[in-house]
Amino acid sequence: MIIFGINPTIEALRSERVTELLVSRRRRQGLTEVVRLADEKNVRVERVEAEKLERLSAGGSHQGVVAIMKFPDNSTVDALARVSGNPLIVVLDGIEDPHNLGAIARTAEVAGASGLVVQTRRSASLDGAAVKASAGALAYLPIVSVVNVARSLDELKALGVWTVGLVAEVEQSIYDVDLTVPVALVVGAEDRGIRRLVRERCDWQVSLPMQGRIESLNASVAAGVALYEIVRQRHFR
Repeated sequence: MIIFGINPTIEALRSERVTELLVSRRRRQGLTEVVRLADEKNVRVERVEAEKLERLSAGGSHQGVVAIMKFPDNSTVDALARVSGNPLIVVLDGIEDPHNLGAIARTAEVAGASGLVVQTRRSASLDGAAVKASAGALAYLPIVSVVNVARSLDELKALGVWTVGLVAEVEQSIYDVDLTVPVALVVGAEDRGIRRLVRERCDWQVSLPMQGRIESLNASVAAGVALYEIVRQRHFR
């Protein structure tokens, strides 16, 4: 996995998942901490021309650094449900924008989520853009790729995890549901939401109250609001 940008690279180095680091031969500003961490973690640093960084980052904002990173060890739905404490799992049903995936991963990691479940097809790529949008959170967060999201929800339910789907058009508010139990939060794509077969597997279908004229929120914003309602109920009620 190729990642780029100073902050995502620093987080990846801290997680000890970087195998190789390429930095600009000419740029020095802002790279001191990156190089220091690489030396501390015994990661090989190669000085290269900007053209190579541009090519590897596919024109993204690399800020003078590109890293080769390995993702966290492959996990399973069963492993996420059996983590110590009270599992909080985020299930993404058809999120195709890597920036949305990265933004959701960032909030999920900060909120203490056990991991992400994503579908192998028709989902955003776990590429440098997603890692950059996650501010490095994807270096820490276990990710489970599944062929069938609906079947994975059945598996989670059998393991004692309550499945909660964000659905715009239902009357039941997320604030009316007990989220202190083991939870899998299901977030659908912005254009079509959660698919019907996946929605039918949800123990609860909940919405976020809308007070203005706009009918819906960006998927990553909606996920963030829901995740922090879970945090509030579990830790501040």
